[in-house]
Amino acid sequence: MAKVLTTHAGSLPRTQEVVDLIFSREHGQPFDQAKFDACMTAAVDETVRRQAAVGVDIVSDGETSKISYATYVKDRYTGFDGDSPRNAPADLKKFPSFLKRLADEGGTPQYARPMCVGEVKSKGQGELQKDIANLKAAMKKHGVERGFMNAASPGVISLFLQNDYYKTREAYLAALADAMKAEYETIVAAGLDLQLDCPDLALSRHMLFNDLSDAEFIKIANGHVAALNHALQDIPQDKVRIHICWGNYEGPHVCDIPMAKMFDTLMSAKARYLLFETSNPRHGHEWTVFRDRKADIPDDKVLVPGVVDTTTNFVEHPELVTQRIDRFTEIVGRDRVVAGSDCGFGTFAGFGAVDPEIAYAKLGAMAEGAAAAK
Repeated sequence: MAKVLTTHAGSLPRTQEVVDLIFSREHGQPFDQAKFDACMTAAVDETVRRQAAVGVDIVSDGETSKISYATYVKDRYTGFDGDSPRNAPADLKKFPSFLKRLADEGGTPQYARPMCVGEVKSKGQGELQKDIANLKAAMKKHGVERGFMNAASPGVISLFLQNDYYKTREAYLAALADAMKAEYETIVAAGLDLQLDCPDLALSRHMLFNDLSDAEFIKIANGHVAALNHALQDIPQDKVRIHICWGNYEGPHVCDIPMAKMFDTLMSAKARYLLFETSNPRHGHEWTVFRDRKADIPDDKVLVPGVVDTTTNFVEHPELVTQRIDRFTEIVGRDRVVAGSDCGFGTFAGFGAVDPEIAYAKLGAMAEGAAAAK
């Protein structure tokens, strides 16, 4: 009987050398491009080696060269400048003393979030091609057969890089979908799986759309999926993964919209693999949504539940991982479950709650637990 495969949400801890080079570029400081490229190649090689060593089956490049999973687009596409307003999640606003503590401790990432102030167009795929080449070379060297590469969804770009150019949000989303389409297709054409990161389908509820009802927000989220599906129209569904997220931070999360309300939106995405949180204390109970709505899960969907938390330095016991996986294999069968992480371990360069060594220990526990799954 084939084992349950393992993967994760994409980002992994970056070395200090990588972080320093990324921020030199971010801040417009002089840096050696050849040194930058060589550093990224070596770092991706090591990142893939470590994933393979702990038993991850479907690996990524750790998003090594990117400043973040969403705002990297400002470096690869035209139309972005200035600064977007910061919107603290509503749950943190409910606990201002905790929000202040995070700020005082440097617990909020610092990076540019420019506005969209002009037409969004690709500057060329040079950086993307470097990322692809680094990942594929590392996979070949370390004997890994399957890899994926993250890309920002139109919706998450609109969340972090807000619109000050297009007449409507809908027009902005459409322009982003058209611009990102080629990036998505290039990743798949390279033989990699494509992962779309979509915190806009959950996190944005309590960041950008606090004034709306849940029903009104769901309409907006469905519009985001429609824009994404448009961009994916020429890509086979079985090459696509989508990750829904409520925010990869340790916090109250008392304003998170329930999975029960986002279930239909998630299922409507043109993606075979659905990654979602089920390990952290706010969403650990929501596996029951999938149990109770088993009949509404299309037969061509593969569930990728997060079986390790990415906001705590506890290393999950492999037996707990097995229990979490078994809940889902009992719903859709072993061949339609892949073990994953709740979110990434290095969502922003130089920023992550989990110690780098512990991150890989967690992935190792995930692999051990998956090997024992029913």
